[in-house]
Amino acid sequence: MAQAVPAEQKWWSGGKSPFNVEYGKLMMWYFLMSDAFTFGAFLISYGTIRFASNSWPDPNEVFQSFPGLGNGLPLMFVSLMTFILIISSVTMVLAVQAGHAMDKKAVVRNLVLTIIGGIAFLSCQAWEWTHLHHEGAWWGSNPFLNADGTKATTNFTNFFFTITGFHGFHVFSGVVINIIMLIMTLNNVFERKGHYLMIEKAGLYWHFVDLVWVFVFTVFYLV
Repeated sequence: MAQAVPAEQKWWSGGKSPFNVEYGKLMMWYFLMSDAFTFGAFLISYGTIRFASNSWPDPNEVFQSFPGLGNGLPLMFVSLMTFILIISSVTMVLAVQAGHAMDKKAVVRNLVLTIIGGIAFLSCQAWEWTHLHHEGAWWGSNPFLNADGTKATTNFTNFFFTITGFHGFHVFSGVVINIIMLIMTLNNVFERKGHYLMIEKAGLYWHFVDLVWVFVFTVFYLV
């Protein structure tokens, strides 16, 4: 008769996956993979329409405004947005490293900086959306001409607001998650547990959001 396996040796009771990875972290990776497929479908659809079109709006003409400085600064504002998000990813890395070292103060400091970076990015995106809307751009409305001077379809604005909006929702979700992590850290939840593993899981999500933005930035603003 086969001997029963003690409960403490079962991966589902011990918090370990069959791949010897903490179960919650493995589930986060599965979630991020499924989310990557969604973003990939959006971007592939955009690319298919974009390169099937005879002409397309020039990003240097569409995205040339900077708050307080006016027009004539192509891609400067979105470059600032990208810089903010990259810096927030760095502070998230520092928060995770501080968690591994059980350094509560450093975790708090870097989580606060990450949250500020996320809010700053969302504020920049809100300004960009508002500015474009004032110019007449929205779902179903495209005031921008193609690069060759012909009238453009609404495909450009429809994809832009859908994909950047979907990404912005992920950034907002990441900010909320990091605020929850900050509250838990301040309440010594992780100190009592003896580890900051949840900070690492939140970091995986935040880095995913940053990585997706690289593709969005390339597709919409550079191509």
